[in-house]
Amino acid sequence: MRSVAIIAPENTEEHRKGSNFIVIIIHFMIWENFYGNFRLIGMRYFLLAFLLFLLFYIIFRNKWLYKKIQPRFPKNKDYIREILYSVATMMIFAFVSAIVFSHPLVRPHTTLYKNITEFGWVYYFVAFPLMLVIHDTYFYFCHRLMHHKKIFNYVHLVHHQSTNPSPWAAYAFHPLEAFIEIGILIVFAFSIPIHKTHLLIFFFFMIVYNVYGHLGYELYPKGFGKHWFGRWINTSVNHNQHHQYFKGNYGLYFLFWDRILGTIREDYEERFDEVKKRTIPLK
Repeated sequence: MRSVAIIAPENTEEHRKGSNFIVIIIHFMIWENFYGNFRLIGMRYFLLAFLLFLLFYIIFRNKWLYKKIQPRFPKNKDYIREILYSVATMMIFAFVSAIVFSHPLVRPHTTLYKNITEFGWVYYFVAFPLMLVIHDTYFYFCHRLMHHKKIFNYVHLVHHQSTNPSPWAAYAFHPLEAFIEIGILIVFAFSIPIHKTHLLIFFFFMIVYNVYGHLGYELYPKGFGKHWFGRWINTSVNHNQHHQYFKGNYGLYFLFWDRILGTIREDYEERFDEVKKRTIPLK
């Protein structure tokens, strides 16, 4: 007796509605905004990463080698991999940004406002540290989740292929992780009042700090890791350890979640001091 596969009408209807939703999103997509977003994100990434790569990895490569957190350099194939994945990430960032702030079916429901006077200058400036705290919290818990053994290989492994990261690794994410990373934009867009300049300034700061975190060199001064203020701030040494050892140090801008929840590496401060105490080797 032959078995007959029956497709439930309600499932077909749900599939059709889902397909129609995607078609509507793409149909109304304002592609000029996508290309504009991609140019802006790409310009910031390539200018910052290239400038620091030029200084630390080419011009002063040998002179500053003793300062490098891991005293060796990645291979050319590592740089290529990081750049290619970063380009894919920037396309995803640009796509999601265009949908959230340009799509006529989405934009009206966001918390984006046009006139700064609508919420006042006090809120305008207070919003920046608030955004930092929200993003750091979002990143910390998403980051820890991505390190779960059932998720890591499918989402976060691409980024951790850079065990000795370079500035190009700042956006080197698997596409799935890229969607998670840009999720903070959605959090902002549907939670707190956001002005266009909040986003421009904040995401510029984000890429600056992200490139610094993957620089492979520590820019903060000696003793910063133990300072009453510095012990709460994430550093390039801290994030470099995360890439090297895959465990601990999950923060983005701050270290308070790592310190409160006990996920900061015990040797972090010692490692920071060791890096900053290095001197020019005698020839």
